[in-house]
This record gives sequence, structure tokens and C-alpha cells, in this order.
Amino acid sequence: MGAVAAAQPLLIGLLLLCSAYGKFKAPDQADRTALPTLVGESRAKPVYRTVATVETLLALALLLPPSWAVEAFAAAALSVGFTGFLIYSKVVVPEASCGCMKASAKPVGYRAIARALLLLATAGLATTAAAGWWSAGAGLPVLVVEAAAFAMLSAELDRYWLLPLRRFRIRLSHPYAGTASSTTPLVATQRRVILSPAYRAVDGMLSSDIHDYWDDEDWRFVSYAARYDGRRATAVFAVPHQDSTPSAIRVAVVEETTGLTLYRPTVLATA
Repeated sequence: MGAVAAAQPLLIGLLLLCSAYGKFKAPDQADRTALPTLVGESRAKPVYRTVATVETLLALALLLPPSWAVEAFAAAALSVGFTGFLIYSKVVVPEASCGCMKASAKPVGYRAIARALLLLATAGLATTAAAGWWSAGAGLPVLVVEAAAFAMLSAELDRYWLLPLRRFRIRLSHPYAGTASSTTPLVATQRRVILSPAYRAVDGMLSSDIHDYWDDEDWRFVSYAARYDGRRATAVFAVPHQDSTPSAIRVAVVEETTGLTLYRPTVLATA
């Protein structure tokens, strides 16, 4: 167990560097988070960059010798801050994005909170280490499993592993294949939806495959069962027949019983 604990700073340091890089690369992401509500619109970006700077300095301290226990305790404190901020975002500004690692239009979900808790757990384990990660050879293979867990909890990385898996499943078999009109097969529409920024914006809310679809002049509308803030909802995608660009697809999440629009992303990330 000592070797596993000693290996944790390597994983934590790399994660913090990735998080800081995403913040420095896309500082405008701060406006999509709960920071404007928490600290004010004028302070959101400076605070966002400050967090990135702290992440960078702490990551370097964790990755470079010598090894100090205070580094792990600082990482644990930072993880507590991340977790608290995400819970605040989920409760107070439910439409806000995480702003953790990469520009994303997705609202904070339970996966992001679970990821912060996992980071807190690894930091807590690191506080018990008696040696640096460079001397923890037997514990390094465990980091592969932990890294995979972090990847599965990172909605920002879905396009690299989850969406390809879904596309592969669609290619193998799909219950709606061939049931749409002869001009636009439904399976082709679904592929377009999955590749769109609109889909990435609400992916964490969806709880089914295609639930229903219909054509209306130049548009095809596709609906999925969804949940928003604990309420049953329906996500409706508007897919234009004539415009094949992914950014042309729009989405709205409406309450199932009243039809009230609960969420409609107005600015969709293209990458």
C-alpha cells in the first residue's frame, strides 16, 4: 500500500497540468462556469487564470523532487475546493459548465463531482506516502486503472472513447435502422446528432437512444428521453436536411409533463 500511496503524486500532478492547460488555452470558458455568479463577471477570468496558475505550481511541486508531505495536503485542499465549487455550481447555477479540464458546454453533472471526489481520495492517499513517486515502482501500474477511472468520469473526453464506442454499436446493429424515409435514413441522422456540439452539450442528461422522430419541411426532429435536475424531460434535436455541418444542429430540453423549456444551449463549442 505504501508504494501505491507514493505513486499518487504522479497521477495528481499530470491531471493538474492537464486541467491548467485547458484553462490557459480557453480562458473564456470561465464565463460558462459558476464563477461569474460566485465572484462577479469582472473577476471570473482573473480567478480562473489564478486557479490555473495554482494548479501548475502545485503540479510541478508534486512531480519534481524533493518530496514533501505538504504538497499532498495542498492537493487535498485544492480537491476539496474543486468538489465544493462543483456542488455549488450544480445547486445554484445548474446550467453552468464545469470548466475543469477543457472547453465544454455541458452542465456540471454527477460524473464531474465524482471525478473531484476521486481526486480528493487520491490526494488523501498521497498524504500517507513516505517516499517520492519516482521510487514507487510497484505502485505505478495501479495508476493505469486510476487514470482509466478519471477518463470515464470526464465528460470532456467522451468524444475520444465513448462516442466511438456508440458509433461502433450503431454500425453493428440499430433497432431503427432503415425505418426512416428513403431520402434520409434515421441511422444517418443519429450519426449526425452524435457528432454535433449540441449532443455534447446535453449528453450527460440523456437516458435513452432515439425515442421518437418526425420530419417537418426542411427539418428532422429527433427526441431522446432525458433527466434535468432530477426531473423527467425530453431532449429534442432539430436537424436540418439541407445543412450537413454539425454546428447547424440545435437542441432543447423540455419538461415531459408541461413542455416547459428547461435548458437550451445558445453557444455551442465546436471542438
